[in-house]
Amino acid sequence: MNYLLRAGVSAFFLGAAIPALAAGIKAPDSAQLDAQMEQFQTDAPGSIYALQPFRAAQNVVGADELQLTLTSLNPGVNAWFILEVEGQGYFANKQSYHLENADPDTWQLSLAGGDNAALLIEGDSGTVTCAPWEDRHSELDKAQDSPLPFAPICDGKLFLRNKVSGNRTNREAMADFLRNNIVFGDSIVNLIKGSFYEDAFMQSSETIDDAGAGAVVEALGRANLSRFPIMRAAPNFDLIGTEGGGMEAGSWYAVENAPGIYASVVQPGMIHDDILERSGETNWLDNVERRADVHLVAFDMENFEIGYEPGTGHPNFGWSSRPHGAGRDWRIPGPDGINSPAPLIMTGMLSPAMTDRVAATFTGGYKRDHGAFRYGPKATFNHGHHYGFFANGVTLSKLHPGLSTLIVKTDGTLEMRMWTEEDNALLPDLLFARQNGVPLIEPDPETGEGVPGSLVRQWGAGNWSGSADAQLRTVRGGACLREVDGRKFLIYAYFSTATPSAMARTFQAYSCDAAMLLDMNSQEHTYMALYPQSEDSEWIEAQHLARGMQAVDQRRRDGTYIPRFVGYADNRDFFYILRKE
Repeated sequence: MNYLLRAGVSAFFLGAAIPALAAGIKAPDSAQLDAQMEQFQTDAPGSIYALQPFRAAQNVVGADELQLTLTSLNPGVNAWFILEVEGQGYFANKQSYHLENADPDTWQLSLAGGDNAALLIEGDSGTVTCAPWEDRHSELDKAQDSPLPFAPICDGKLFLRNKVSGNRTNREAMADFLRNNIVFGDSIVNLIKGSFYEDAFMQSSETIDDAGAGAVVEALGRANLSRFPIMRAAPNFDLIGTEGGGMEAGSWYAVENAPGIYASVVQPGMIHDDILERSGETNWLDNVERRADVHLVAFDMENFEIGYEPGTGHPNFGWSSRPHGAGRDWRIPGPDGINSPAPLIMTGMLSPAMTDRVAATFTGGYKRDHGAFRYGPKATFNHGHHYGFFANGVTLSKLHPGLSTLIVKTDGTLEMRMWTEEDNALLPDLLFARQNGVPLIEPDPETGEGVPGSLVRQWGAGNWSGSADAQLRTVRGGACLREVDGRKFLIYAYFSTATPSAMARTFQAYSCDAAMLLDMNSQEHTYMALYPQSEDSEWIEAQHLARGMQAVDQRRRDGTYIPRFVGYADNRDFFYILRKE
């Protein structure tokens, strides 16, 4: 069965399931799906619509020949929609609005035409009608004029995604909206609360070889180290079982008030020689990175969901300056034929509908200019292999074979591995994806053991980047996936200064099955924050993996912190971890 047929069959079943809940917008029929898939598979589809092979649209006419079009970008996911409103007459023009379903599992959207044209928002509890385009100062106009990245409409069942400037939006307005509208348990959630040189954030903690260790998390065990000293390098959040702030290197500790989240710390020089001295896999580690602290945080994914949100500015949609020769086509505005997602809006912020469940956030991958290849074979074909990204069932930039990819499917399955041509068959079942270069760790084809990727030692061909003077050692963030007794753990790691070789050896010591680089060069680009639960307070505050990361957060006039990605829009993309309901 070829890819097109596989995709058609999968989309058919997705579409067939929709009427069981409510009417909604039906998935395209097989002929329309085939035509859209053929358009998607062209070298440069050329529009954000053309990048959505599963899209479906509904057109109706309202009073005074008002033209309304509602496009579901992926009916199987039911999250993102484009509403187009076009009046008649000399001064009429077409307006497009990016709508987000506040609860895709509950509400189905469609249009009703006629003199009382409206959005139909249908669910098991009934139908809500909403005509946010009506009147001189319509609900859509007011929402669009507000400073909120997510402006609620239709009784809060939908959000209008507004174009804002990341890091410079009206933070006070968003903070007040969250404070007054988001419920956490029985309390009101109050979430309103770098350098580019290679060793600027390097940390080297005091170690005490003979001291007693704190409690060790049994499920994860110890990393494969040659010694297990106590390190005075606790992260900037509270742990269970540590003694005087000391952590045994390579061991795991539960984070207080954060079930399912664990922390560890290590220095690469402590890794066992059985790993460090394996030849031909990585470069040798120098004395600086051998002593540099690495902080790791593990999430037991039986307790969590993961999502991805692009920033207001990065990664963008045009060309990277890196590809050359046949890798770049100057006749088109970007590798997918676009240089903007319009009319889609990227907010760089977690949806307010999710803030009551947020457990953690961390920055995503390279921005677009760095997210393609300058050197090596990948620079010269397939448009330079720009790193692809995918959010809420919507293709924002195509996923390319040969790149390390974090994958989230619609059934909640989490994977991390190199994308292949055959994986295009997964597109109907894809919810989120982010590519960021080539693997740090990948399975050995013979043993299945996680081993360093084949390009870890190659600076240019691996597109590892570095400091301004091309030194590979710098502050870096990365992630790995590990399976323990059938349970998947997503591990985020902050390297205070490291090369790709030190990252690979560290993930290898922690028995990771796959690992990838995220971003680098400053604590802004390697930012990570946790949101522990608290039953005794109305306040939720971010706790950061490294102390300096708090400086990235913004402040209100009263001095309280507003967490990045959760309390205001940001120009960089990020991952978010949600507690399961």
